[in-house]
Amino acid sequence: MKKIISTPDAPKSIGPYSQATIVNGMLFISGQIPIDPATGKFVEGGITEQTEQVMKNIHAILNAAGYAFSDVVKSTCLLSDMDNFAAMNVVYGKFYPENPPARAAYAVVKLPMGALVEIETIAGK
Repeated sequence: MKKIISTPDAPKSIGPYSQATIVNGMLFISGQIPIDPATGKFVEGGITEQTEQVMKNIHAILNAAGYAFSDVVKSTCLLSDMDNFAAMNVVYGKFYPENPPARAAYAVVKLPMGALVEIETIAGK
């Protein structure tokens, strides 16, 4: 049975999708962009600040579902410019100091609302 996860501590969906769903102990978090849920706007700054906000949004959804970063098994990172990969990686790595999940990273032509980074996450228990 599918369970929908929603928290006010992460940005509201900007389209017809849920923040996350749980099926058979697997948590699927929709791609998060750097929107501050308190303001509904992008955080100021560049790739470092945007990645930090994305990871905070993922943390809020993990927490609402009863999961932690240690439960994450796969992430997909989408970047508007691969030149931002190293800076994104530094911030991302702070959230996975041990046993990081599997991951893919891609450069894409454009991200929603002009974001520099979007990250989707899968966790399991």
